[in-house]
Amino acid sequence: MKLTIQRENLLKPLQLVCGVVERRQTLPILSNVLLKADREGLSLTATDLEIEMTARTQFDGSEAGETTLPARKFLDICRALPEQAQVELTVEGERTVIRSGKSRFTLSTLPAAEFPNIGSFSEVISFSVAQNVLKNLIDRTGFAMAQQDIRYYLNGLLLEIADGRLRTVATDGHRLALCDADVDIKVSEIQQIIIPRKGIQELSRLLEDSDRMIQVQLGANHIQLSTPEISFTSKLIDGRFPDYQRVVPQGGDKLVISDKETLKQALVRASILSNEKHRSVRFQLAKGSLRIFAHNPEQEEAEEEVAVDYQGDTLEIGFNVSYVIDALSAVTGAQAQLVLSDANSCCLIQGVGMEHCKYVVMPMRL
Repeated sequence: MKLTIQRENLLKPLQLVCGVVERRQTLPILSNVLLKADREGLSLTATDLEIEMTARTQFDGSEAGETTLPARKFLDICRALPEQAQVELTVEGERTVIRSGKSRFTLSTLPAAEFPNIGSFSEVISFSVAQNVLKNLIDRTGFAMAQQDIRYYLNGLLLEIADGRLRTVATDGHRLALCDADVDIKVSEIQQIIIPRKGIQELSRLLEDSDRMIQVQLGANHIQLSTPEISFTSKLIDGRFPDYQRVVPQGGDKLVISDKETLKQALVRASILSNEKHRSVRFQLAKGSLRIFAHNPEQEEAEEEVAVDYQGDTLEIGFNVSYVIDALSAVTGAQAQLVLSDANSCCLIQGVGMEHCKYVVMPMRL
């Protein structure tokens, strides 16, 4: 295998696929990236056995072939080369020589035949969606996923496919994020799948903020998303996601409307002196005002007051300040609304007039 390629044509796809490669691997081959050159171009593939990412690019001259190279070292070399540099790769036995200008690098290879393949799967549903629509759904909900929870089905994002609608839902048991988008999809019945946390992080990274379409294929245990340049495959979490509809509070009678950024900045300042472990703050609601209190074991205190549109009875309630800040950060629009019932009930946070995204935060004991 021998090929010549411009640095920029190699660097972008290499950066995309290297996000999948774990730094610590049980199998040495998983630290490598698979390169395949043929008449259609050069494809680069990386996998951790749960996720597989392939990116395709064009190059100048070639002898067809395939090999695997240490992903991180190969990426670091390409990054360090000058812009617009021509890169020449030549496979020589168990070594690959990389030449560019007066630079020369020799990397050890592993046989391409040993590179694992997630394999093909039987398609259950297929549809296309604009990349920015899917990226927006993921970015507005993914932050609420659990991390290493024993309830493994929470360590991922629920993707719900219904007629004319896509929905993403994430929860860690203490908060919940839900977002809807209208899309041109036809399905006979609602489908639910859970995409693992790492897969969601990689998807957020590779999806463009544009209306270019991406093809989505669902199998019994896999999801695959593809464009002419990239192909992303992830195993799904085998489990039943909680009935999230029961968690979303209904009929709260206390409505608080505030400038989103003003409230968020007040919470950020108060959080500086909150308890580092529990991150608790106390809300004190009265007509026209919201007072926020925080304190920590060192007897330090913070107090903030925000003018809000609120006409209900006085109420005192506690929250994890990080959860409220995360929800406000995800809200679109200039104003946010908080819907409450009492000191022991969940709080529903939304953008004013933005019914398609909902954020639920559980209260904390004061």
